Amino acid sequence: MSNRPLAAAGRFVPLLRAGLIAGIIVAAVAYPVVALTGVGAKATAHAVESKTRLLATALPAETSYLYAPDGKTMLTMFFEEYRQYTKLSDISPHMQQAIVSAEDNRFYRHHGVDPKGVARAFVANAKSSGVSQGASTLTMQYVRMALRDSASTPKEVQEATAQTPVRKVKEMRMAVDLEKEMSKEDILERYLNSAYFGHRAYGIYAASEIFFSKTPKELTPVEAATLAGLVKSPSQYDPASSDQKEATARRNYVLDNMARLGYLSPDSVAAAKTEPIRLRLTYPPNDCASVPESWNSWGFLCDYLKNWWSAQPAFGDNRLERLDKLRRGGYRIVLSMDPKIQAAAEDNVGTKGNTGSPFANGIVVAEPGTGRIKAMAVNRTYSLQVNENPLSSNPEAGPNVRANYPNTVAPLMGGGDLPGYQAGSTFKMFPMLAALDAGMTLNTTFNAPHSYRSEIYDGWQPSNASGAMSGMQTMWSGFGKSVNTYFVWLEEQVGAERAVRLAEQLGLRWRTDVDRDHASPSKANKWGAFTLGVSDATPLEMANAYAAVAADGRYCEAMPVSAIYNRDGTPATFKTPGGIEREIAKPRCRQVVSADAARAATDAARCPTGDTPAKGGCGGWSTADSVRGTVGRPVAGKTGTTDSTRSAWFVGYTPELAAASFISDPDNPFNAVGDGQSQIPIAAVANTLRDALKGKPVRDFIPPSDRIVG
Repeated sequence: MSNRPLAAAGRFVPLLRAGLIAGIIVAAVAYPVVALTGVGAKATAHAVESKTRLLATALPAETSYLYAPDGKTMLTMFFEEYRQYTKLSDISPHMQQAIVSAEDNRFYRHHGVDPKGVARAFVANAKSSGVSQGASTLTMQYVRMALRDSASTPKEVQEATAQTPVRKVKEMRMAVDLEKEMSKEDILERYLNSAYFGHRAYGIYAASEIFFSKTPKELTPVEAATLAGLVKSPSQYDPASSDQKEATARRNYVLDNMARLGYLSPDSVAAAKTEPIRLRLTYPPNDCASVPESWNSWGFLCDYLKNWWSAQPAFGDNRLERLDKLRRGGYRIVLSMDPKIQAAAEDNVGTKGNTGSPFANGIVVAEPGTGRIKAMAVNRTYSLQVNENPLSSNPEAGPNVRANYPNTVAPLMGGGDLPGYQAGSTFKMFPMLAALDAGMTLNTTFNAPHSYRSEIYDGWQPSNASGAMSGMQTMWSGFGKSVNTYFVWLEEQVGAERAVRLAEQLGLRWRTDVDRDHASPSKANKWGAFTLGVSDATPLEMANAYAAVAADGRYCEAMPVSAIYNRDGTPATFKTPGGIEREIAKPRCRQVVSADAARAATDAARCPTGDTPAKGGCGGWSTADSVRGTVGRPVAGKTGTTDSTRSAWFVGYTPELAAASFISDPDNPFNAVGDGQSQIPIAAVANTLRDALKGKPVRDFIPPSDRIVG
């Protein structure tokens, strides 16, 4: 059956221009203030015409969806207004007919403004000495909604919805102009996708799902009439309230109109009116706290996605604009993580049975050559419910401050605004890599004493963790045994500032005042302790920095997504400063050090893990010699501990994956984890790499050239 009333089928007569003029005249009579405001001035006319053209192409805000890596399993949604744009062909004809019957009986007979309706409203308003009828057609209502939804400032929102004669006449003018630009079907489609139905349901897709748990195409006449009745007053006619009396009366009113317009037979309407309103309510998930419980740990990945998104200039000029785009842009976002690797990471940091400790044990796995994050897990439950957490272990936090365990949404693995944790000797990678890239060789030798006084660093005198580390060292043995005095000397040779700047090129950021001060151009070259890892870092940063070494010195920005699609299904893009259009989700990589320098650093980094370098010797022992046997394939990496073992780290990598794990108390950095727990990050990385790569072909590292071996 056609959506047009039967009485009008085949004999629709366009409204004469004289009729339109008469309609506007009636409006002016109804609102005499208009004549005094100069609404008809040329400037106003041009502004209205420009805005009308914009509304013909503008689309309402739409929900963004976050998917698992398969691109099909939905994890959660992001919205301020829950809405999914739906084509008219996917909306039940009953719904189309019901909304016309409820809101604008003469929709198919007017050209945007209904002179009869305006005259009727004028008489009613004159009798009531107020505004009892608005005479708004569907087109006029759509104009109002579209102006509101496209507003970018509070003032524009107010102007779009203000109950003033000026706004009403502008709305009429725009409705008339809009119907010259758009067909009735297009306007009806936009209207049904813009209208608010209550319960945070914006548009017919959301209303159908929230109230009846079905698609708009499946709506019955009774359900359609119920939803159409809501638009007039979503709260007054809410069928989900305890008393459905008003909702039922409004539904029946719509059904009667549908019969009067010929959409339904009188008998079917009589039968329908005897039915109770049967709801099947659905509450759509929103934001990261709504990630399904069975995938709770993925909430941290979701949270990282939000923080990453808020830092992308492609989505706006500031954080607020970017997050607004996420909640209103209708994107389809696919996470980059690998479910197999994520499961391995979760198992090996105890996400399911070890959440009751003040010490956070987390791990991040990155993919060399792309920067895509493949896993992110921590022994915490992702939850906003922190009221039952124990009190913080930090005595300076205050008497009623809750700890971050077992529940938290804090970005403990990075990607947010937390500074991270001192990363200890994992930082020795940066001066070694800088030295190799500057032309020094792996065989660079120094007779490292137990204690070393640095004249360059104003007499600072660090020492080694053990007397067994003293003696002649190369980069292989110095890195494998983590000889502090060797690396302070090496940093002197290449320059501390060069190591600091290289760390920045590999993605590290300084988030505390102390770190920023030491890293400043005027002080970086005196930051001798940098090589010992006194700066805070996050596992996200460290995994991605070491991934660049695994990728032959090619650094790729950390990225939580494999794909981002616009609402029309096309890949989301941005323009580079050079004007080149690129997909936002594509890897963004650059060569930071030479491939030979990176390969040489990897050769030395095989020593800490118990692996055998291609070109040199490790000096007989190492700090994490169990890793090679656990992983079962070529592997490189570095341990890291801080003073009194307040935190412990291990960063390890193969040609395919790089992983960084830490253990520390995020609430109180002075709450030492102790030597007994320093093996936990080593085991977490080794076991995760083993499990993630099980069944994969074994790949070896490319050896460095003889030139850089020395």
